Amino acid sequence: MDKAHPAPGHAAPARSAGQGVKPHMRSLPLRVGTRGSPLALWQTRHFLGLLTTFCPVLRSMEVFEEHVIRTTGDATQAAGTRLADIGGKGLFAKEIHEALDDRRIDFAVHSLKDLETQLPPGIVLACTLKREDARDALILGPDCAAPDPADPYAALPKGALIGTSSVRRQAQLLHARPDLQMTVLRGNVQSRLGRVRAGEIGASLLAYAGLRRLGIGDEADIVLDPAIMVPAAGQGIVGITVRQDDTELLELLAAIEDPEAKAVASAERALLDTLDGSCRTPIGGYARLLDDGTLHLIGLVARADGSFLIKRERRGAAADAVRMGAELGEELRDDGPRDIFA
Repeated sequence: MDKAHPAPGHAAPARSAGQGVKPHMRSLPLRVGTRGSPLALWQTRHFLGLLTTFCPVLRSMEVFEEHVIRTTGDATQAAGTRLADIGGKGLFAKEIHEALDDRRIDFAVHSLKDLETQLPPGIVLACTLKREDARDALILGPDCAAPDPADPYAALPKGALIGTSSVRRQAQLLHARPDLQMTVLRGNVQSRLGRVRAGEIGASLLAYAGLRRLGIGDEADIVLDPAIMVPAAGQGIVGITVRQDDTELLELLAAIEDPEAKAVASAERALLDTLDGSCRTPIGGYARLLDDGTLHLIGLVARADGSFLIKRERRGAAADAVRMGAELGEELRDDGPRDIFA
């Protein structure tokens, strides 16, 4: 059996896992690019904290310089427009990667679920950090019934208006509850929570990882099992991109990469890459390592209106993560109607 190749957009493993890195010999400060939302800034500072823990020479306050970069995706947040209608999820990274390519920054921090599988030439995914809880959280408005974890959607009144910008969440929710109504809801975590709690919309879905990282995990009324709501590929994982020719940073970042996060991210991103769906295609991908070390992968494709949905699963060795993701993607593509991949 052939060895698994690096996942789409992921750098090959560094040969020395950070040994021999001499960051003090680089030109300082090290410039990190990030979006400006509270969650993006939390993720960036968490990442920098990990770096300084691993490499004490970086603990000087003058070593790092944050560069907040406003992306096209951020600029359209308030417009109530789906990303699919203006170019897709890469719009949360486009300007950041332009800054990286132009050498205005040295590395960039991303929510992995917002990072396209095929990165710009010369840019690689160098590191994935330990995954937070990947599940989706249901946020209920004041007109909803009391939460029932055994039947999570029973809390939603018939015909309730649900706010989300995710076609993946929309499709799975409508497949279970076709009576529900959908509206586009974008903005940062706090603004979306505020609109639900104020009763402007009946309910919404958010990534539980973001709530936990912001210290507001108790805002989740129900945390949905991945078997009920398959998460997005990469959800809950922070990814770091660098220039492919920056061997010093590639070696440093390889030393702080979480092996489990790398395995599950490789499977999920290979699945997504093989399906090659647009942002209009509801796709879910969730992998986890079982107690015996086996990798379990769930994949999902659907129509946005929920009228069609299929899920498939694979189990295998973590070393075969990329192959598993690609093969499951091919299976889902073969079993799905052509129109959902248009």
